[in-house]
Amino acid sequence: MHQQKRQPELVEGNLPVFVFPTELIFYADDQSTHKQVLTLYNPYEFALKFKVLCTTPNKYVVADSAGAVKPQCCVDIVIRHRDVQSCHYGVKDKFRLQVSEQSQRKALGRKEVVAILLPSAKEQKEEEEKRIKEHLTESLFFEQSFQPENRVVSSGPSLLTIFLGAVCIGALMLPTLGDMESLVPVCLHLSVNQKLVAAYILGLITMAILRT
Repeated sequence: MHQQKRQPELVEGNLPVFVFPTELIFYADDQSTHKQVLTLYNPYEFALKFKVLCTTPNKYVVADSAGAVKPQCCVDIVIRHRDVQSCHYGVKDKFRLQVSEQSQRKALGRKEVVAILLPSAKEQKEEEEKRIKEHLTESLFFEQSFQPENRVVSSGPSLLTIFLGAVCIGALMLPTLGDMESLVPVCLHLSVNQKLVAAYILGLITMAILRT
């Protein structure tokens, strides 16, 4: 019964592998970065055995390249760059962590971690700051390019606003219902409520014009 419960998780190659970090960056001018730590987590109810493979094993020293992780535990894997040369700058190497159940040989899951050697941490930081400044400059130029058009659009009230204002003023000038002395036809007489609505709309239009 216990094996049937775990069987869906133990399909070959489908078991998620949890590793941190997912990228290793070594800096030639900073010896403290020449040795880094990969942490492999085992959140499962059963123990795992692991193996670390590399595309260029001659450039790295991996302490404990194979071992086991207890259930719901983690293990640190120390990786040291031993071939720090300018010819390797920018070259991406890959580490592959394969995990399997201790009683099995087949790989239940795998995870790749990229490793790269850069010349200087300072240069990398300056390059990132340069990219940020360029992005901000482009954004500012984009805003300035569209600013004149926005000013033209909002430079004054639209024809529709003027028309609505004129209609409201005309409505307020019409006689009120019950005014028998007016020469204006009765069909054009407005109620008090209609004139209040016209006055309210005229006030909104006036505020909108003053803000432009």
